[in-house]
Amino acid sequence: MAVACGPPNGEAPEARAPAGTPAGDNGPAVTPSASAPADSIDWAAVDQALGRKGEMQPGEVRKFAMPRGDLRVTAGGVQIKPALALGSWLAFKQKGDGAVAMGDLVLTEKEYTQVMARLQQGGVGQTAVHKHLPEESPAIWWTHIHAEGDPVEIAETVRAALVLTGTPAQEFRASSGAIELDTAALSGALGRGGKVSGGVYQVSVPRAETIRAGGMEVPASMGTATALNFQPTGGGKVAINGDFVMIAEEVQPVIMALKTNGIQIVALHNHMLDEEPRLFFMHFWANDDAVKLARGLRAALDRINLAPSGGSRAGTAPPAGGTSTTRR
Repeated sequence: MAVACGPPNGEAPEARAPAGTPAGDNGPAVTPSASAPADSIDWAAVDQALGRKGEMQPGEVRKFAMPRGDLRVTAGGVQIKPALALGSWLAFKQKGDGAVAMGDLVLTEKEYTQVMARLQQGGVGQTAVHKHLPEESPAIWWTHIHAEGDPVEIAETVRAALVLTGTPAQEFRASSGAIELDTAALSGALGRGGKVSGGVYQVSVPRAETIRAGGMEVPASMGTATALNFQPTGGGKVAINGDFVMIAEEVQPVIMALKTNGIQIVALHNHMLDEEPRLFFMHFWANDDAVKLARGLRAALDRINLAPSGGSRAGTAPPAGGTSTTRR
């Protein structure tokens, strides 16, 4: 099911980009400045502009986790942990004298319109809006953003937009402690290992191909890896959520594999505007026996052109506090 990239409840107020920020194929650009010289980006300045500390990820990506710990969201009778499906994130990668930024913001319906207007005023474009969960309450919209230019200006704009939400301002530290889940059994069923973050077992699986957009490589750490997240719900069961990253010919085989194994398709859409090869992202949901669901996910993984398990493709670590991609 395709999802339009417009606001969920009417159109956002018209917003004008600042002078010198022409619109491009991936949304309005932000004017480059001297704060991002060609040989280096001052990441400390970007951290300060966003008001939180980022972490370097494989592929020379600076990533920020912004989990919505303020929200109490339920889906299918399960209270959703931020690390399962409620993690906003923003990632930067140097390009020329500036940077490309991509991210995914978790927004309530009340927040959506004003946040989009504020982002557009600062030259940050929108590339997708859709659902990750079935019949969640309260209603949430996951909104992908894109900008190119001065990373400090981009960070300042995103921070100004986040102020309009309930996103916690404090630095996030994901718990990596014990979890009531046999993660070894899950890894065995999936054929892939993962990590515990925020009470959720997260597995990130990059594609074998190099993904490019806007003239640069997009590492897996900027949202091009399949994300599989497992939240324990008791009695050996888990709620699963995340997204499969596929090319066109893989979509129907993956849908059939998931449905055959009792896994619901929540949404099918794009996240970017000009990536090569063209990618389709499919979000899923189920709440059942953990190993049974892991085997079902493995059946779907087997239909995708993935990097070898344990390979060295850049950016395989999932983002803390959200669906792994971070990919998000």
